[in-house]
Amino acid sequence: MGGLVLGIDVSTTATKAVLVDGTGAVRGIGVAEYGFDVPRPLWSEQDPGLWWDGAIAAIRSVFAATGVSGADVAAVGLTGQMHGAVLLDRAGEVLRPAILWNDQRTAAECDAIRAAVGPERLIEITGNDALTGFTAPKLVWIRDHEPDVWRRVAHVLLPKDYVRLRLTGDYALDKADGAGTLLFDLVARDWSPEVLAALGIDPAWMPPTFEGPEVTGRITADAAAATGLRAGTPVVAGGGDQSANAVGVGAVVPGTVALSLGTSGVVFATTDRPLYEPHGIVHAFCHALPGRWHMMSVMLSAAGSLRWFRDALAPGEPFGDLVASAAEAPAGSDGLWFLPYLSGERSPHPDPLARGAFIGLTVTHDRRHMTRAVLEGVAFGLRDGLDLMTAAGMPVPHQIRASGGGTASALWRQILADVLDAEIATVNTSEGAAYGAALLAAVGAGWYPDVDAACSALVVATPSAEPGPDAAAYAEAHALYRDLYPALAPLFPRMQAAPGTSRE
Repeated sequence: MGGLVLGIDVSTTATKAVLVDGTGAVRGIGVAEYGFDVPRPLWSEQDPGLWWDGAIAAIRSVFAATGVSGADVAAVGLTGQMHGAVLLDRAGEVLRPAILWNDQRTAAECDAIRAAVGPERLIEITGNDALTGFTAPKLVWIRDHEPDVWRRVAHVLLPKDYVRLRLTGDYALDKADGAGTLLFDLVARDWSPEVLAALGIDPAWMPPTFEGPEVTGRITADAAAATGLRAGTPVVAGGGDQSANAVGVGAVVPGTVALSLGTSGVVFATTDRPLYEPHGIVHAFCHALPGRWHMMSVMLSAAGSLRWFRDALAPGEPFGDLVASAAEAPAGSDGLWFLPYLSGERSPHPDPLARGAFIGLTVTHDRRHMTRAVLEGVAFGLRDGLDLMTAAGMPVPHQIRASGGGTASALWRQILADVLDAEIATVNTSEGAAYGAALLAAVGAGWYPDVDAACSALVVATPSAEPGPDAAAYAEAHALYRDLYPALAPLFPRMQAAPGTSRE
């Protein structure tokens, strides 16, 4: 197990390259940041060229920082943002900006998909309802609104797989990310001919799919010249960011649960069979390793809610100082609740028109209470998703392995332990998805016989918070939180239609 493996994470705001050695230690990290576009309200798009430029910069950065040569890298693993729609012509040229996971324009297209496939049949095949974040509704939107683009489509990829194309020249996709498109047969672990036909999508556009540790191609001479990697280095399939993150924290066997607290918030549970929630509200996807699946609940604005709050009301203040002040407010924030639906919502309320809100404000509240209410509101939203998963057959977790920027806060970890009623553990690396991609590369390089063995050898979990005396009070506060969305939901369409509200 000499040498190194490289995990590349193509996220919404940056591409990260993480070098991992044979002991599992992170030897170096390179990051290249970029932005995304919001051309209209509820839309979210990105130029795929940013990902490739970011990959080049991140790889070269980590090589420069560590003094490592591309010749030392045994294999590369890829991960990244899920559900995007990257459309290419026959020459592999990008036809339009990619539509991202958090784009909310496709509510009508979701209805059209349910009508075309049948709502119950759609869930039976894919494990999921048609939600605005998925790839399939984006393709239907392009079909119906941009026919000139549609006529030129020859290839459909997801974001990290555009980087794969630039690295290897190969069109390929991992099965975990494929399952997040709403075009996959969950049991068969491959594209669904029935769904593709119902939506008028040419199967020839869809790339071949691979299990996470499988080699899909090798670094080309051109990519080697651009990145500093060695030509011929194998590139494994990898996984969507959440399945790769689960590998990175060791959530690869049934009963283990991962929580990712980044821009979005995700609760992820591994299963050994394709379970799904009957209404498709909780996601059911393939995992990044053979013979495993997972259930996943997703809230769209988790740590993103805290970032919004800081940028809007405390611009420039360090997050650590802002969160520390929240500890001065009591559990329950003196009767203040925050709904984190700043970008609409996905789980448990698949509602692109849902709005965020502070509920219960009085003259006794100040910024400390509001900050704490944001932390608590995100935790309550995550609990909503966890409850749906256990109702669908997932065992109640006793330990949840947490990762993401939000978990750096001891206060937020304690709130999560109290609200989720489970021990919160952190692991020996904070690199999450990129680290998981590197572990998948380690299996592809032959360092370990399978992903289970790699995680058992390299991932160490350390408990960092357990339910405390505030848990009972939070259970009562969560019960009231659950009633807020149903009470406000009838108003959200009226808010969208109100004078002075942009409805483009």
